[in-house]
Amino acid sequence: MRNPAKAILAAAVLLCLAPAANADLAPYSQDFELLDQLSLTALGDDGWVVYGNVYAAADTSYLYGYGVFPAPNDITAPAFCMIDIEQGGIEQGYQQLVVISDYNNVDHGNGNFIESNTFREMTIGAADVGKTYKFAYQAKLGNIAGGSTALAFIKTLDPTAGYATTNFVSLDMTSIPTEWGGYDLSLTITPELEGQLFQIGFSSMATLYESSGIYYDNIVFGEDDVSPVPDSSVALGPVLRQNYPNPFNPSTRIDFSVETAGKADLSVYDLAGRRVATLHSGNLPNGDHHVVWNGRMANGAAAPAGQYRYVLKTADGSVARSMVLLK
Repeated sequence: MRNPAKAILAAAVLLCLAPAANADLAPYSQDFELLDQLSLTALGDDGWVVYGNVYAAADTSYLYGYGVFPAPNDITAPAFCMIDIEQGGIEQGYQQLVVISDYNNVDHGNGNFIESNTFREMTIGAADVGKTYKFAYQAKLGNIAGGSTALAFIKTLDPTAGYATTNFVSLDMTSIPTEWGGYDLSLTITPELEGQLFQIGFSSMATLYESSGIYYDNIVFGEDDVSPVPDSSVALGPVLRQNYPNPFNPSTRIDFSVETAGKADLSVYDLAGRRVATLHSGNLPNGDHHVVWNGRMANGAAAPAGQYRYVLKTADGSVARSMVLLK
């Protein structure tokens, strides 16, 4: 386990993880039916881990991170996740995973934002390059309330670059239906990702002890049986590349491309989902483009140090990545 890291450099880590034991991306499935719902270590024993990040109430600047810890399963001291019962239908069975905020963190009471991550981690091997991996699961809305938000994600992190996030593929789970539905995320492994960390999991962002529960079940991870090479007649959609440098101070370049000429929006958001800066909004010809973010917000003030997400939206789709601003 790692101790809390209160230096701002910890923002570059996002999930500052111990080296993974697995060497290559291994298939995984879990319906939670055979795990001991009364065991405090049931989820940790199954390979789930947790990590927390804390952001200031005033401006969401990064304060510190803590973890990695084996995932807890304690209904008497709710934190990060646990196995719940009788929240499913016939397809989901008796037991489900519920992902929540870390309510053991007293910074909730200070109004700070607690980002609580529950995930599994592997290391990308040479044999994984060129393959597309899918993270599929079922989910339904729990008792999320107030300003709490929730995500499902696939992430890759580079241990040789301060654990910088190199891919962040996510689905917003905050407002999903209260009925069970199926969801999936996928990522194609490119050569530069070999040796990097690969995570699948769920997160919540909450403060002031507001409710944040989302239920998950029937998780399946493995190689996608659909070829990652699309038919030439199918639009590829927008492409968003990792900013460079990352982490950065004071400015960074973002390269992107659009498949079809038309309106495009490229904006920066903080982890609470608020738009920080608009880097481009308007029509673009198809092809390659780039912008530079100077680390300033829309009002001209310097953005606080921390992690941000930049999102490219076009008529063909949207794509997002993460970056870290240092001071």
